[in-house]
Amino acid sequence: MKKNILFVFLLLLIGDGLSAQFTRYIIKFKNKGTSPYSIATPSTYLSSKAIARRTAYSIAIDSADLPITPRYIDSVRLAGTVTILNASKWLNQVSIQTSDAAALNKISSLTFVQSVTGIAARTATPNAEPTIGLGPVQEKFALERRLNQSGPLQRTDNTAADFYSYGNTYNEIHLHNGEFLHNIGMRGQNMLIAVLDAGFYHYTTLSAFDSINTNNQVLQTWDFVAREASVIEDDSHGMSCFSAIGGNIPGTFVGTSPKANFVLYRTEDTNSEYPIEEHNWASGAERADSIGADIISSSLGYNTFDNSSLDHTYADMNGRTNMSSRAAVMASRKGLLSFIAQGNDGGDSWHYVASPADADSIVAVGAVTTSGSVGSFSSYGPSYDGRIKPEVAAVGVNAFVQNPNNTIGSGNGTSYATPKMAGLGTCLWQAFPEFNNMSIRDALIKSGNI
Repeated sequence: MKKNILFVFLLLLIGDGLSAQFTRYIIKFKNKGTSPYSIATPSTYLSSKAIARRTAYSIAIDSADLPITPRYIDSVRLAGTVTILNASKWLNQVSIQTSDAAALNKISSLTFVQSVTGIAARTATPNAEPTIGLGPVQEKFALERRLNQSGPLQRTDNTAADFYSYGNTYNEIHLHNGEFLHNIGMRGQNMLIAVLDAGFYHYTTLSAFDSINTNNQVLQTWDFVAREASVIEDDSHGMSCFSAIGGNIPGTFVGTSPKANFVLYRTEDTNSEYPIEEHNWASGAERADSIGADIISSSLGYNTFDNSSLDHTYADMNGRTNMSSRAAVMASRKGLLSFIAQGNDGGDSWHYVASPADADSIVAVGAVTTSGSVGSFSSYGPSYDGRIKPEVAAVGVNAFVQNPNNTIGSGNGTSYATPKMAGLGTCLWQAFPEFNNMSIRDALIKSGNI
């Protein structure tokens, strides 16, 4: 009897402590027991394209592919005043929103629950495109916000035979001989790129995306923050990154893979910074896998948070600790090729790689000029366990992207280098589909200048 009383007392303490500080939590499950899903029938949870990728590259379907057991999620939902936010089958956990201490106590006592962890303090709310220079919203993408208007067109010699008239972006693409891929017909056709970011403000009406919108190249959108399909009213950071891959304004601005298809996922809440966004990222990467994406391009990184007790340390940057990094590794195991921004902390006290760029088997991308000089802001490695980071670099210094005011501008950031390299990697893989994601990754790394 005394043991039971002590157990209840401890649960009440846990609930009171969590409730005082957080309103959103991660519920991690012990297993996927009594699941109605089966490894033998993957078509119930994976698209035909996702299954085809696994077949083509001899990737076994395993328990990580199975959705979370529905009755586990139902039990959490019915524990009290609880809203289920997002689920991650790879991490076997769900995020919830609640201020119900009794519900947290009940969830903690469920036999199949491994842990209940406070992860964010406030309710997520959709935000409009922020005004430059105002408020804390700018802190996440402060460097990238400083976009200039484009200047005179930049060209070099011997470009008459190019398939695209690149305008400002020629030198960026020429640094990697990317025009060669375009000229031989590798422009991203039939490849599917998932862009995970903070929002894709007005991409449906901006000039860089005319061709993409006309040709219906965006196949799916989803907002993991607001849990809705629309992503056009949110932050512009993802839109600018998206333009670096898929944009096409002849003679002015051309992305690196303008004929690819896309899924656009908002996983980042620019109103705050909490690890729940890493959980969102994992959920987005899983959806990209399930729909059959080939490539992930994500210009997001995590190391410090609004609640400093949740901060990652350099020791955490080993590719195996943080939620987004573990999800990035899993995406690679499922056959996707992920390009992740290295980070913009090169001149700060935290100058290391952030998650998920610390993961192995992905491509962390640093920023350079069109002549190949490293940007002073570009974060550097190694990862904590000694792996070289970044693996590659692309133009992220005075890089051209679509502005939210419907002009082409230049700005700085590994955020812009990442999609430029992701698009080129897409075209390379398109040319050699017989090779798997890791072979393409290896080829990109070995072709770089040291």
